[in-house]
Amino acid sequence: MPRLLRICLCTLILASSNTLLAGQAPASSSSPSASNSSSAERGLALAQKGRCREALPILKKSTPLLQEKELRYQTLMATARCAMSLEQTEPAVEALLRLSREFPHDPEVLYTETHFYSQLATRASQELAATAPTSHQTEQLEGEAYESQEKWDAAMAEYQKILGQYPNLPSIHYRIARIHLSKSPPETEQGKAELEEELKVDPANASAEFMLGELARQAGQWDEAIRHFSRAAELDEGFQEAYLALGMSLNSAGKFAEAVKPLQSYVKMQPGDPAGHYQLATAYARTGRKQEAAREMTLQQEAATKASRAQTH
Repeated sequence: MPRLLRICLCTLILASSNTLLAGQAPASSSSPSASNSSSAERGLALAQKGRCREALPILKKSTPLLQEKELRYQTLMATARCAMSLEQTEPAVEALLRLSREFPHDPEVLYTETHFYSQLATRASQELAATAPTSHQTEQLEGEAYESQEKWDAAMAEYQKILGQYPNLPSIHYRIARIHLSKSPPETEQGKAELEEELKVDPANASAEFMLGELARQAGQWDEAIRHFSRAAELDEGFQEAYLALGMSLNSAGKFAEAVKPLQSYVKMQPGDPAGHYQLATAYARTGRKQEAAREMTLQQEAATKASRAQTH
């Protein structure tokens, strides 16, 4: 691990341990619970001094037996940080998963997870580049990095290089299509052609089907849009946006009775989205189901109110 990263991790451990240990009274050793607490505090004290090699075995052994919630939180956090400083991935991830489960939405847990998982991703990408520098996986990571920086031409060059070696590799045409469609103005025809090429390579790519459906919907080509959105939902039954887009396209095509089923599926998946309730209310109203339409409009208004309140906080 780079020296600077070790220093940063040790600083995190020391700062955290100082905070966690502040104000704690020594535990009594008169019971197994007190003994576990004493052992955990000894591990925290070692972590505070940066002695993670000694601290980690103690923390790992004592933490599962702790009854005190606050002390368990402290030891789990110290375990994660010590393990990462020692490049011991498994105990770090185990501690983070337990923190996430036992202390959901805790800001410090989320902050720590963000840094550690980012570090793991960086370490894996560095290992990939070092061990397989000419692999298509390395080139794809490079392309994705360029994409994230909106360096479209550089990303395109990486993906074209991959296709030159592996013309039937899934997802590459799809990524090229996304680049064409991300430009301003979008290169719609080139994007569409790449999506069609992707489906030749990977007929089960639900995202490619969805994007073709979206292009057709934007052009008012309802039958084509319906076909692609239907296929996307068929390929991936959990593809929530496909159900909404399918229902919207069916409504726009005047096929209100057919729109009901996909829209019902969508509002079950996303009950807090006002758009789903509005589209379903429209389908109900146009098929004579007035009572159900009124209910969906009420749900739409409630969902819109909740969404508006959430944006103001």
